[in-house]
Amino acid sequence: MNTLLLALALTAPLAADGVKHLEPLDVFQLEFASDPQISPDGSLIVYVRAGMDIMRDSSVGKLWVVSADGSDHRPLTASSDVTEGSPRWSPDGKRLLFVSSDGTHSQIFCRWMDTGATSALTRLTEGPGSITWSPDGRWIAFSMNVAEEGESLVPMPPKPEGAEWADPPKVITSLAYRSDGRGYLEPGHDQIFIVPADGGSPRQLTEGPFDHGGPFAFSPDGGTLWFSANRREDAEFDPLNSELYTLDVKSGEVLERTDRPGPDHTPVLSPDGTQIAWLGFDDQLLGYHTTRLWVMDTDGSRRRTLTGDLDRSVQSPTWSADGSALYVSLDDRGNTQLLRVPVAGGASAREILARDIGGTSLGRPYDSGSYSVSVTGRFAYTHSRPEHPADVAIGPAAPTRDGRLTRLNDDLLAHKTLGKVEELTWPSSHDGLEIQGWLVYPPDFDATQSWPLLLEIHGGPFANYGDRFSAEIQLYAAAGYVVLYTNPRGSTSYGADFANEIHHAYPGNDYHDLMSGVDAVLSRGFVDPERLYVTGGSGGGVLTAWIVGKTDRFAAAVVAKPVIHWTSFALTADAYAFFYKYWFPGFPWDHQEHYWSRSPLSLVGNVSTPTALLTGEQDWRTPISESEQYYQALKLRRIDTALIRIPGASHGIARRPSQLIAKVLNILAWFERYGGGRADSVEAGG
Repeated sequence: MNTLLLALALTAPLAADGVKHLEPLDVFQLEFASDPQISPDGSLIVYVRAGMDIMRDSSVGKLWVVSADGSDHRPLTASSDVTEGSPRWSPDGKRLLFVSSDGTHSQIFCRWMDTGATSALTRLTEGPGSITWSPDGRWIAFSMNVAEEGESLVPMPPKPEGAEWADPPKVITSLAYRSDGRGYLEPGHDQIFIVPADGGSPRQLTEGPFDHGGPFAFSPDGGTLWFSANRREDAEFDPLNSELYTLDVKSGEVLERTDRPGPDHTPVLSPDGTQIAWLGFDDQLLGYHTTRLWVMDTDGSRRRTLTGDLDRSVQSPTWSADGSALYVSLDDRGNTQLLRVPVAGGASAREILARDIGGTSLGRPYDSGSYSVSVTGRFAYTHSRPEHPADVAIGPAAPTRDGRLTRLNDDLLAHKTLGKVEELTWPSSHDGLEIQGWLVYPPDFDATQSWPLLLEIHGGPFANYGDRFSAEIQLYAAAGYVVLYTNPRGSTSYGADFANEIHHAYPGNDYHDLMSGVDAVLSRGFVDPERLYVTGGSGGGVLTAWIVGKTDRFAAAVVAKPVIHWTSFALTADAYAFFYKYWFPGFPWDHQEHYWSRSPLSLVGNVSTPTALLTGEQDWRTPISESEQYYQALKLRRIDTALIRIPGASHGIARRPSQLIAKVLNILAWFERYGGGRADSVEAGG
């Protein structure tokens, strides 16, 4: 640890004229709020307050509570060596469920809010998910993985007593056998359980070779449970084709309730139990589909979509207390909003209730965050702007304030100057399509100086950046870079047509969107055209590798966790049943020219830009073998390169604070080798 702290201190960005910048070690001081749950009467919000443990190099969540007027903000429990999450109020608001984990086992706990008495309700062998109260408060449903016997082709002969043999072979016969963040999967499926709210033995309600996922919805009498699953025999080959089902809690009878091609998920039952709402789309094998809000009577009649005219995907549906409307969240032009959708009303009757939801994705400015609604109509949500990660906010807010009830990072950020974030748009040189992006200035920016520009590209590619806090972007700005981050075609939150501009054509014209953005910034006159740098992760890594194969205008590049060859990726990435038929017209062996023409490896012969590769060693989404291919190709061509392996990291490199720091510092160090950094920008300005 002392070596790490010394390294961070030596590489911290230098402040000019007393301006205090965000420094790498500050990542360990950041906090954010998540999963804010407002009480049924709207008087209290319980949320997860996540902070960073510098000794364990991880985020740790604790339950905190705050009154609706912002007073009485305090920890809810006195636990020390556990992580807490998933708070859920009982229907009467007198009890609170939550999950507590000691790092080995996770259990469901219940807290009686009047006395503060807290007790474990379960002794589970696996972590519980989607914990759900029955309307009468008597029962709790949850999901849990149930192990199954693994296959073996042949039994091993008996070994002598006391002999130490190697572990026996593991035979894999399933299509999906490993998953990013989890590694190689043990045989098993998620099943639904129910346990008395007063504690007791959980009862398994489902079985079979299917995953039964949450969230769940109880009928008013608690006798029926709605859930989503893919229970088809070919489920592993058609993973998106899920349906809604009902489960009779007493008999265990399961009935299919929807039958559309495509996903049907996230069921929520109206308060009177007469209507079910859910999310889904008709699968057309496109790269991007618009997720709609659906509703029907529980007998299956009057099925309809409430957002068929809305060219934005919606998520997280919640019924109003009177059953007249549903709340959903959606992303619009890089900003996450809360929308009220009347059940009997058109587009004009919809109402935006809150904006700026997010702030739980600390590394880069992706969409994130959540909300909850009380019986009174008051709601709580995670609020973020570029100046701060997620805080708890409440709505409807008073006209004179933004609704924030907490300011978790004022102790760290109030005395530091962050980079100013400015929105900008420009026409793509390809076809004039309007592209949105954000420019982040160094904290001590002076327009009379000449600054290096860092183009940072998001992954996905069907995802979006926005006007949200980003530790990585701010650290780049603090190191003396003007940073441009953008939503090129293919990004979400601009509608289906914009997203599907890259359907079976990625990477492609999104390259022109990015280069046009760079040109738009250069036209302002304060960026040195000889000091342009580019990086991006996942889909952004694909585009970074594509860019250096198309142009030599960048002084250096860092390609993070990329896809380099689409054929090898499609056959090794963990979504085995997905990429070949949604992102491509078919199997690689049937469309090899199509796969190759879109692979950055096909352009490696053009590369002259010094290009480093950076990937987690446990990444199974874009396996490190992709980076290794590109590294070897660049080495064989004698291009300046480096392979930066992050031990123990999966695709989400920034999940551990030190790995986020390591990612940023290695990218900055590579760029500084080729003229980047604050010292050069200050010198260039005289």
